[in-house]
Amino acid sequence: MTDRRRPWVILGTAIPLVWVTVTLLLPYALLLVQSFWHQGANGRPTHELTLANYIRLFSTSLYPSTILYSAGVALRVTIASLLLAYPLAYLLAFKVQRHKQLLYMAVIIPLWVSYLVRAYAWKIILGQQGVVNGVLMSLGIVHAPVTFFLYSTAAVVIALTHIYTPFTLMPIYAVLESIPPSLREASHDLYGNRWRTFWHVTLPLSLPGVLAGCTFAFVLSMGDFLAPQLLGGNDSALMVSNLVWSLFGVSSDWPLGAAVSVVMLVLTLTLLWIANRASPAARKYR
Repeated sequence: MTDRRRPWVILGTAIPLVWVTVTLLLPYALLLVQSFWHQGANGRPTHELTLANYIRLFSTSLYPSTILYSAGVALRVTIASLLLAYPLAYLLAFKVQRHKQLLYMAVIIPLWVSYLVRAYAWKIILGQQGVVNGVLMSLGIVHAPVTFFLYSTAAVVIALTHIYTPFTLMPIYAVLESIPPSLREASHDLYGNRWRTFWHVTLPLSLPGVLAGCTFAFVLSMGDFLAPQLLGGNDSALMVSNLVWSLFGVSSDWPLGAAVSVVMLVLTLTLLWIANRASPAARKYR
């Protein structure tokens, strides 16, 4: 590297680092510090350091139960997204010969549509005057609109599954596409039928993509805010992101909201660390 180019390389490296520090690391550091502040009697936080926020977080059943509820919803969304995404990715990778890219684009086109539009679409579909109730009433299955479709945990899971299935599909499809055809052909040459080839060749080789897709679905749905607000109702809308919004925006308890946010950040980083540790074990099959 010449001496003339070195300052530009250093500048090109420093700008992204400064940007990440200012927009990501610094806000996280301020959030961590704020989580140790004391909530004053006048409703404003003071700079007095205390562990009261974390003690209140773990000693009150509301906050752990909300985190567990959010994790349960995220787990159901992850399982449903995987069950939908894997067969579709398999068909696109190995069965579809013509217009493969066109069909793949059709799968990810929902990502181009506004998140708000997709969430409201499910509110219309599942509503009392929505598509599902209209079909059921026209077939004579029910004589009055069913009310439990909307404003329930099931509605939240359905909407989040629709929203995050493409995020699960993309890494799985990329890994399946990279599997050398010779490996599957070798299995067939050794008299392995279709199922044995899948269980002993295709599935183990696709585990890195499965792990990445499930991580996307779980982390994104765990921190989702809008779908529970629109579709969850009073009983199901209290996911952890809605709780943080309430602490910051409604009750103005910023230190406690920061403490909940820090705990969620730690849980998310722990999950990503586990996924990163599991990736080499999954890649060993490759």
